[in-house]
Amino acid sequence: MPKSRYRAAQIGGSADEVETAFYEALHNADLEQLMACWADEDEIVCVHPGGPRLVGAAAIRQAFEQMFSVGAIHATPERLRRIEALGAAVHNVLERVDQQTAEGLRRAWVVATNVYLKTAHGWRLVAHHASPGRSEVAEVTQHAQLLH
Repeated sequence: MPKSRYRAAQIGGSADEVETAFYEALHNADLEQLMACWADEDEIVCVHPGGPRLVGAAAIRQAFEQMFSVGAIHATPERLRRIEALGAAVHNVLERVDQQTAEGLRRAWVVATNVYLKTAHGWRLVAHHASPGRSEVAEVTQHAQLLH
């Protein structure tokens, strides 16, 4: 299916919609939908927990193709923190990753940062960086004091 038929590839929309499409693609092991979320740029970057920096669509596609060969990735974004300015959006999420094993359900936590740019083709993912998390409470928030 041409990537223009996927929701992530439609002109307009928002970074939030692309992020939703990205996580749906992971849940469905849908490589074409997943790649439709990425910008058509040579310098797009993806880092999986403990993995190398993958640069470019071919390297990213190959990594996800290999991951999908053993099944879908049931990563659910939680606790979204977002910064948006002009044509860029940075989303930091705590991903809850569930995997069914012979011993039952296994759960892991991943801290991920997704960077989106507004392109001529709409919002697109340009960077996904994921690191292992320790638990669902792997967040420290400290409010800054007013300087003036």
